[in-house]
Amino acid sequence: MAESSDNLNTATLAAGCFWCVEAVFDDLNGVEDVVSGYSGGHMENPTYREVCDGTTGHAEVAQIKFDPSVISYKDVLRVFFSVHDPTTMNRQGNDVGTQYRSAIFYHDDKQKQDAEEVIKEITDEGIYDDPIVTEVTRFEKFWPAENYHQEYFLNNPSQPYCTAVVAPKVRKFRQKFADRLKS
Repeated sequence: MAESSDNLNTATLAAGCFWCVEAVFDDLNGVEDVVSGYSGGHMENPTYREVCDGTTGHAEVAQIKFDPSVISYKDVLRVFFSVHDPTTMNRQGNDVGTQYRSAIFYHDDKQKQDAEEVIKEITDEGIYDDPIVTEVTRFEKFWPAENYHQEYFLNNPSQPYCTAVVAPKVRKFRQKFADRLKS
């Protein structure tokens, strides 16, 4: 069951720019660690520049370590689906390319089943007008991004992309999930 040390589970999620995903999940109660990186491609040890060129097959991802006794994997996915548009293929806002695709890299069969169930639940609720195009793919390898990408929003809140894109997503998340925030 996607276990890691200290009884934490791991989720690897792509929802556009990893700065946004990391910033949101850093605030979620039950999440112990979030690392920005790359997954789903064919190149070993990719760099940010290579991933941004769109030739590596990798997506920008956040690898999330969470305590399943505090937050379930399904609830992690519900947050994931609420903070990006899972109906746009290879794009989030102005970020375009396969590196910005919506993807769930499942670590075991239970995570795959949970992902499929949450997608069906969200589809049945009619939250989105268009079909969900989120890729559900077996996790193979995670490559941490360069150090300057880690905690990017926390360390660069005045950077233009952060003020225009990341901050509004974090505000929306904090309003919607006020009862699930770390205290």
